[in-house]
Amino acid sequence: MSIDLRPVPSFVVPESAPFSVEQRAWLSGFLAAAVAPHAAAATALAPAEAGALIDSGAVAGPVLASNDEAPWHDPALALDARMGLAEGRPLAPRLMAAMAQQDCGQCGYTCAAYANALFLKTEQRLNLCAPGGKDTARMVRKLAEELTAAPAGGTAAPPVQAETPAGLPGRSREMPVAVRFLTRRKLSGAGSQKDTWHVEFDLAGSGLDYRAGDAFGVFPRNDPGLVDQIIALLGASHGTPVRGRTLRAVLADEVSLGLAPDSLHELFSFLLGGEARKKARALAQGEDPDGDAKSLDVMAVLTKFPQARPHPEAFVDALEPLQPRLYSISSSPRTEAGRLSLTVDAVRYVIGKRRRLGVGSTYLAERAEPGEQIRVYVQAAHNFALPADPTLPVIMVGPGTGVAPFRAFLQDRAATGAPGKTWLFYGHQHLATDFYYRDELETLKDNKVLSRLSLAWSRDGTDKFYVQDRMREVGAELWQWLAEGAHLYICGDAKRMAKDVEAALVEIVAAWGVRSTDEAIAFVSGLKKSGRFQADVY
Repeated sequence: MSIDLRPVPSFVVPESAPFSVEQRAWLSGFLAAAVAPHAAAATALAPAEAGALIDSGAVAGPVLASNDEAPWHDPALALDARMGLAEGRPLAPRLMAAMAQQDCGQCGYTCAAYANALFLKTEQRLNLCAPGGKDTARMVRKLAEELTAAPAGGTAAPPVQAETPAGLPGRSREMPVAVRFLTRRKLSGAGSQKDTWHVEFDLAGSGLDYRAGDAFGVFPRNDPGLVDQIIALLGASHGTPVRGRTLRAVLADEVSLGLAPDSLHELFSFLLGGEARKKARALAQGEDPDGDAKSLDVMAVLTKFPQARPHPEAFVDALEPLQPRLYSISSSPRTEAGRLSLTVDAVRYVIGKRRRLGVGSTYLAERAEPGEQIRVYVQAAHNFALPADPTLPVIMVGPGTGVAPFRAFLQDRAATGAPGKTWLFYGHQHLATDFYYRDELETLKDNKVLSRLSLAWSRDGTDKFYVQDRMREVGAELWQWLAEGAHLYICGDAKRMAKDVEAALVEIVAAWGVRSTDEAIAFVSGLKKSGRFQADVY
């Protein structure tokens, strides 16, 4: 296998040339397009990635999961669509297709690495993909049945990032450390439809450090009001001994009280009779007899089947472990030494007449007390970091709480005096109530750390207007930055915002880079493979 690793030259018409900005951008795109066939191989893989693939044996031998051969690696695709694309593939790639495709690291791996770890039998847990929910868990369990007939690991070494999670304290979900919760302050203004908070932790004495772009895993506690309601529905006592602790303590921080797992429905099917038993069994098999399966959390199941009251120990054993929540870090250790910040939307919604709460978000926004010790870990970024060359331009697209890692990026560049240009696209619903970190961003712009700030407010006009619409408006300048070697970053919703931003980027490349739509798609794909287009999505 031959891989051309020569650098791809940039094709930028100098500013001294006698052309307008639009003409220079068009000519830059024309020149780049003219030599695209000769440079295609060079944009396929970064040198480190190519070397790692060759050294790992991933280019030959047993077929393992890899982003390079994964047309399903798109978080906007539904599970059925992903599995359709993977149909007929070997087991490891099909396991990868079952994952949520966010590469969020909440499981301790990337999607491909988690799939390979399951296939190589270095990882036994089948329920770590939290973003994929029950659908992913069911599909992984189904595919895992094939593992019983598969040899353990084969003969080839694992591919890139197929290693098990790091075992250092505070570096993985398996080995969290305790840090002190410091404070919170509200970011959203009065009248906002959002409830958004800036949250800070004290890392002193924890041994933790981090880089801009990393994420922070937080082990939350369940809402005590919900815990008490569930104990009452069980007809049990708070102090009932379970797992060597009290029932209330176990329900507070050991088990998930969110969407009911199949194992809980199965337990209820053993305790019920008649029509109720049929419904519980159907739910355990992934069916939806009453059209309410997607809203059945643990308390709702107890309410739905009031005639069955399992023993507290059996009840707890049927629940899933309470998973950590992963948040993009919104601070840089270069400017906030010993501290770490998050930007959190408190999630609240109503189903029927009952108010539901996001476990981690409302824990941080409401229930955590200053001085409280919280179990946490730092999740090192998977391909989401500032370019090694500080002179390269950086384009950041982060509406809402998606601004979090870019606040960290900007703090980092301010601290190091990086000369590269920076451009932030930020948007939300209303300028008056939803411009998070406004004073900081405007100060960074005044100080020339933030070169450009492009804003989009979706509810302030008669028509909805988003960051991708702003990108299209300034497409010529954005293409010029890309032609100069800019790295582009997206942070936010995977299924809508990120998909729409990528579509806008393809349009911009096609219009200003003098390419067909297919060529523009290939160009954007090349940016991803070379590390110049990175995403932190959820």
